[in-house]
Amino acid sequence: MPRLSVAIITSNEERNLAACLRSVSFADEIVVVDNGSSDTTRAVARAHGARVLEVPDWPGFGPQKNRAIDACTGDWILALDADERVEEPLHAAIEQALAGGGFDVYEMPRRSTYCGRFIRHGGWWPDYVTRLFRRGTARYSDARVHERLVTERPIGRLGAPLTHFSFRSMDQVLAKMNRYSSDSASILAERGRTPGLASAIGHGLAAFLRTYVVKLGFLDGRYGFLLAVSNAEGSYYRYVKAMLAAETRRDDID
Repeated sequence: MPRLSVAIITSNEERNLAACLRSVSFADEIVVVDNGSSDTTRAVARAHGARVLEVPDWPGFGPQKNRAIDACTGDWILALDADERVEEPLHAAIEQALAGGGFDVYEMPRRSTYCGRFIRHGGWWPDYVTRLFRRGTARYSDARVHERLVTERPIGRLGAPLTHFSFRSMDQVLAKMNRYSSDSASILAERGRTPGLASAIGHGLAAFLRTYVVKLGFLDGRYGFLLAVSNAEGSYYRYVKAMLAAETRRDDID
C-alpha cells in the first residue's frame, strides 16, 4: 500500500486539532505547519504523533499550505484544515483510491456547519474540494486567501464526504469575515482596483441573492438566511475596506 501523508496548517487551533488528528490516525505521516500559535496547538499535534514545523512568518494560505505539502514524504498527500474530520466512509474511500482508483488527484464532497448546523444549500452542499493527490501532481495557488489546489491531471471523485466544522458560533463568523475581507481588500488594492460605495453595495446584494435565492439557501430556514447575510457582509466589507484604503492613500499623497 502506498504511504499517505496528511498536511495541515495551524494557528491557535487547540480546540479543533485533536479531533482532526484522531480522524486521520490511519495515515503513515502527519505534518503540521504552525504559524506562531500562542495556545497548545503544537503540543496537541506532537501528542498525536504529528511532525511539527514552526514557521513564524505568514505568507498567505496558498504558500503556507505548499510549505506543508513540501514537507510531506508520503506517496500520496491528503490536505486538511484543522476543523475538518475524515469519518469512516471517507477513510474507506481514500484507502480504495490509494489501492488503485485510477486517478492521481481526487476531489470529495464536503459538508459544513454554520453556527452548529449542517447546511445543505446556499452553495455549501455538495461543496466539492480537491484534497487527495499523488505527491508531485498538485500544488496550491499562491493566493493569500481563497487558495485552490491546482493540477493538470484528470480529477477523480470520492463519494464519501469530508466533514467540516467551519463555524461554531457567530463570533467565529464575524472574526473570519473581518480577517478575510481585510486580506481580500489588500489584494484588490494590489491590483489597482479602487471600488466605490455603489460597487460595495452591489457586490453585497449580489452575494446575498446568489446564496439565498439562486443557490436555494432559503431551504435551510433561518440558518440559510443568516449565512446569506454573512456572505453579503463579507463581500460588502471587502469593497468598502478597499475603497477607504484607496482614499487614505490619496489623502497621504495630497
